[in-house]
Amino acid sequence: MDSFVRDYHTNVDGSGKPYITSSQTSLIVSILSAGTVMGSISANFFADWIGRRWGLVLASALFTVGVILQVLSTALPLFIIGRTITGVGVGLISVMVPLYQAESAPKWIRGSIIGCYQLSITVGLLLTTIISNATHLREDAGAYRIPISLQAILSLTLGIGMLFLPESPRFLVKRGHPEAAALALSKLRALPRDHPTLQEELCEIEWFHEIECDLGKATWADCFRGNLGTRLWTGCGLQALQQLTGINFIFYYGTTYFKSSGVSQPFIISLIANIVNVIATVPGLYLVERAGRAPLLFVGALGMGFCQLIIAIVGLTTSTEVSSKVLVALTCIYIAFFAMTWGLGGWIVTGEIFPLRVRAKSMSMTAATNWIVNWALGYSTPYLVDDGPGSASLGSKICFLWAGFCFLSVWFVQKFIHETKGISLEQVDGVYHGSTAAKIRNRLSSVTNASLRRRDTVHVNEIIPLHVAAASGASTGLNIQHGGANLSPVVSENQTSKRASSEANVSSLERGHGIQRVDTSGS
Repeated sequence: MDSFVRDYHTNVDGSGKPYITSSQTSLIVSILSAGTVMGSISANFFADWIGRRWGLVLASALFTVGVILQVLSTALPLFIIGRTITGVGVGLISVMVPLYQAESAPKWIRGSIIGCYQLSITVGLLLTTIISNATHLREDAGAYRIPISLQAILSLTLGIGMLFLPESPRFLVKRGHPEAAALALSKLRALPRDHPTLQEELCEIEWFHEIECDLGKATWADCFRGNLGTRLWTGCGLQALQQLTGINFIFYYGTTYFKSSGVSQPFIISLIANIVNVIATVPGLYLVERAGRAPLLFVGALGMGFCQLIIAIVGLTTSTEVSSKVLVALTCIYIAFFAMTWGLGGWIVTGEIFPLRVRAKSMSMTAATNWIVNWALGYSTPYLVDDGPGSASLGSKICFLWAGFCFLSVWFVQKFIHETKGISLEQVDGVYHGSTAAKIRNRLSSVTNASLRRRDTVHVNEIIPLHVAAASGASTGLNIQHGGANLSPVVSENQTSKRASSEANVSSLERGHGIQRVDTSGS
């Protein structure tokens, strides 16, 4: 926008017109992404040091400081510093919000709650589009200062809101504060501390953590070893493919693409795309718990792939008013597929698949993968799409590339994603464990076969107690039931609800009476 160039220019051309160099533009755009990578990588340190709750308060504060510096700046150096700090805040938030949600939410609605993070992103994109279109014609500094400053309202809402929420119970257990964990869980579940359901959940968390403690303190190297390395690859691959489906091409360059394809009023089309993104995310919050993570990702990848394939063919073969309408319709369908499936699924799965001892570190790396691929695509896409010297001039043909990645995602889901709906985070570790008892792979082979989905549910029910008890033919003393009954490996349905009895039983198991200890790290 002209007002920004006028206020921050460092050069003037021969006719006296101010301008910002290409290198400066590149720095302004890319420095935010650099900040997000730094923030996401460092998030594990803050999350494991000061906690998930105070980590989010810190992230919100950093974001707000970055916004203030940008608004108050009168020259590029301070503006760039503000962008960097803002990026660090965004990176921290992108790790800690799904982390806190996953560790605090009840298992039956955990996916929907984590999915609300993506819903917030889509609402933010819509608000950004509306505000930018409303202010970009202003000739004063308000053209860019108003959109920038309004970001602080949301960050302050997050930071202040966290002051009224308890710390993650699993973080408190990890730090050796079981009483504080019980109080936090009581607030989150709205149940008294002595309620049997709450006591059972807390016992399960503590018991799994005690097993993990025997493995010693987790290091960065542990994240790359054995089964944990496979899960890290799954999380990083999922986040990378989420970006490589081509969604950010629509939102970053959709206006330019629609205009070049002969669509009139491209800004209106861009606004419609953002509205579809928000609306389609809502049913995804229901479907992720109803259908499950793996089927949703599988169907979403297929749907996006076919949409991108048809968009590429239509864009190459015709250039009429009808084809323009077809492009817009297919783009909206594609966005709906993404919003209901991969937009949610990428954050949900990566928030669930890692054990407590490496969860913060692994989620930091998966989020960093998302931001790195995001930056790489944002940087390279203009060279791939645009005409001119040094550019690939792909135009609509780039949609063939996105379609290829979508179909690759179909294979990735079937190969690496296990179903995790309706079970606790501790039980998820059993589903992904590499022991003999858990080699029954809960893979998706047909999203339309209801009997297969029932079979996979039974497998989950079998894997969890086997993962905990492990010893073949050993008497566990636990009342293990299937078919929707309690899956907890710590407290069975027929056990007393009193904590003392539960702890005595756990203590007996810890001494090895009839139980073989299983390495839950998978490393």
